[in-house]
Amino acid sequence: MKILVTGGAGMIGSNLVKRLVRMDHEVSVVDNLWRGQREYLLDEKGNPAIDMDARLHVRDLSEPGVIDDLLAGVDVVYHLADIVAGIGYVFNHQGSIFRQNLLINSNVIDAVRRQPVGGFIYVGTACSFPQQMQFGVEAPPLKEEDLYPAHPESAYGWSKLMGEYETALLEEESGIPTAVLSLHNVYGPPCDFSDTSGQVIPSLIRKAVEYPDQPFVVWGSGAQGRAFVHVDDIVDGLVSAMDKGMGQGAIQLGPDVCTTIREVAETIVEVSGKDITIEFDTSRPEGDRGRRADYSKARRVLGWEPRVKLKDGMEQTYRWVEQRMNSR
Repeated sequence: MKILVTGGAGMIGSNLVKRLVRMDHEVSVVDNLWRGQREYLLDEKGNPAIDMDARLHVRDLSEPGVIDDLLAGVDVVYHLADIVAGIGYVFNHQGSIFRQNLLINSNVIDAVRRQPVGGFIYVGTACSFPQQMQFGVEAPPLKEEDLYPAHPESAYGWSKLMGEYETALLEEESGIPTAVLSLHNVYGPPCDFSDTSGQVIPSLIRKAVEYPDQPFVVWGSGAQGRAFVHVDDIVDGLVSAMDKGMGQGAIQLGPDVCTTIREVAETIVEVSGKDITIEFDTSRPEGDRGRRADYSKARRVLGWEPRVKLKDGMEQTYRWVEQRMNSR
């Protein structure tokens, strides 16, 4: 099939693109390369997964009409592109994140509405669930019907929920089949491990690699938790959604286990093989206290369940980040 992936040079997108290419689909990518990178689209041997000149389109999706010329004959659009980063960035840029994501989502969905494609897959986030249901590691697993009444903690969560709503309108009004996947905390290579926009696992790995030249400081108390899911598992779900997820409403992809950030930090220290002193900075934001997924709908509809063990995935990610940092 002919497939367009927005945000296709990012962590999730690049892994999805490579999988789709291995399945013999014709894949094109749109990405502004803010966090995504061209080199993420290289395979294990350093060869490009797609023709970078013909099929990697560096464009700003917050501008109307920028993908109009790319939709002719497209069978499926995977819409992964958004503005997201680590918790510090998210809470320091709420207004701009909200506005940019509304523009990105609405422009992409409007283009698909005007130039219909065979199917549209929207990638949402567990951050869109109500904050009062994410009160700690002991919180009950979230179900898809818990999304409403809506009360996300962050502007990021609100912006992604609005994208889900507009996707539902697209399907209702145009008849274009759509799928909506709500992702929990995705990790794995390739990833952004910078101190300004990196998310928790790659950021802590960077600190472990830098230790003892830099302190190993964890934001918050460490008691907050997340349902971490490896990018390979997410790609499994995304691919399955193309055949099984259309017209099924929101489907969560994430484990039913909530892992504390303290446990994550301790595992990274173990993987590093270093004698690292962990420090907790409680003046820093923690975000939602804890959430996990009831993924029974994903199992029933997509035949999906998480397979990569957290420690195995973190060890793989650690080695990737370490290699990248040592090659600078």
